[in-house]
Amino acid sequence: MPPSPSIRPLGSAPPLRDRGDACPGALRLHAAADGLLARVRVPAGDLTVRQAAALADAAEQLGDGFLSLTSRGNVELRGLPDGCDGRLAGLLGDAGLLPSARHERIRNILASPLAGLDRHTPADVRWWARRLDALLCASESATALSGRFLFVLDDGRGDVAALGGDVSLVAERDGAGERTAADGGTALLRVGDDPAALRIAGPDAPRAALAAAEAFLTAAEASGTGAWRVRELPQEHALTARDVAGALRAAGIAATHVPDVARPFTATTGPTTTHPNPDPAAGPTTTDPNPNAAPAAGPAPAAADSSAPGVVEGADGRHALAVLAPLGRLSAAQWRLLTATAAQHGSGELRLTPWRGVVLPGLPAAAAADRLAALSAAGLITDPSSPWHRLGACTGRPGCAKSRTDVRADLAHAVAAGAPVPGGSPAPAPGAPVYWSGCERRCGHPHGTWVGVLATADGYQVSVVRPDASPATQETRPQ
Repeated sequence: MPPSPSIRPLGSAPPLRDRGDACPGALRLHAAADGLLARVRVPAGDLTVRQAAALADAAEQLGDGFLSLTSRGNVELRGLPDGCDGRLAGLLGDAGLLPSARHERIRNILASPLAGLDRHTPADVRWWARRLDALLCASESATALSGRFLFVLDDGRGDVAALGGDVSLVAERDGAGERTAADGGTALLRVGDDPAALRIAGPDAPRAALAAAEAFLTAAEASGTGAWRVRELPQEHALTARDVAGALRAAGIAATHVPDVARPFTATTGPTTTHPNPDPAAGPTTTDPNPNAAPAAGPAPAAADSSAPGVVEGADGRHALAVLAPLGRLSAAQWRLLTATAAQHGSGELRLTPWRGVVLPGLPAAAAADRLAALSAAGLITDPSSPWHRLGACTGRPGCAKSRTDVRADLAHAVAAGAPVPGGSPAPAPGAPVYWSGCERRCGHPHGTWVGVLATADGYQVSVVRPDASPATQETRPQ
């Protein structure tokens, strides 16, 4: 399968793309060593039980009986036979998973999976996701986006803001955490790695995200490089918040330029600084959508860690269950158990997470512990202390011909031996994920700082991968 999109290494030249991206979709299947592969986009990871059942049917009737969760909260079906395209499209289309055949590969929308669920939840940005998806599917120009272009919608807790979005929306928290993004409030819009942002009204966020994506397409065409992602644009055609402000102005969307929000978010704490003053140099054509709002209301109550498994307590007395799939792989039986739990005990929905997990909202408090225990007995990760928590691996052999070895089997042996990192090298920071890869492409690797375990001809090599360091400065040790 194609390598995962990643932040371009420091100092490297932008790539010259002379063809479209080869990312698989539900209608464009990829030929892997174990059969055809389909990647089904699930915007914001949101599934109804009917849609989840359709995916299980597809895995059992057409695939190898398993469902793989991706780092963008999508679903992959493997082991598909030649000639299955029509049946697969029918199963998915009947369940509402293919609203537009022309747009199916560009519906890459990642959203905070616990938005609106936990006791101290920030704004519920799921409305943004639904509206943005509808706008994308209705846009002719959006069909030119690459299958790797990513929209990220963060509810203010900072859980997905650092996951490499091309266009990122972050809800600004006021400490109350009771309104939805559709009701009001403001958001920060960022493009790529530009340290600046645009403050916009919450209800305008979906339209603003689409306008930013269209601004990228204009910049990509002008660059002549065929760039697939914002970070691939050459310096002379780099897309900035100021550029996007012009596109928003043309669309009738008010925006205020915020000069520097480069480091206000972390994976667990959300915003950590007060909002900088608006930049007067942005000119009179940008206006503050909420000029009387206080820029910050002090530290908001801590929100739940959306990457961790367990029970999530909601403000309404209902609970959510968060589980992780070992190495992101679920059997159809495990998937159907999750679906049945959502249907019989929850709100009838499932939320897929970028940590290859599933959240089941809306369970009565009295049922949560027993249902979590049943999911644990079925082989799902339900406890943060599990040795499988924060461990990941690419497909490896036999599914991928480019892999040097069966990395998943090797990792399973390492976990059984109590050494998920060869040589016992410690993680660079508490909670840093460990990822095993069968070749240098490192498909599906995490974002941020992580420990990479790479299969080489001489065994496994361990390195600490940091997003802001060039390869030469990364700490590498052969095993």
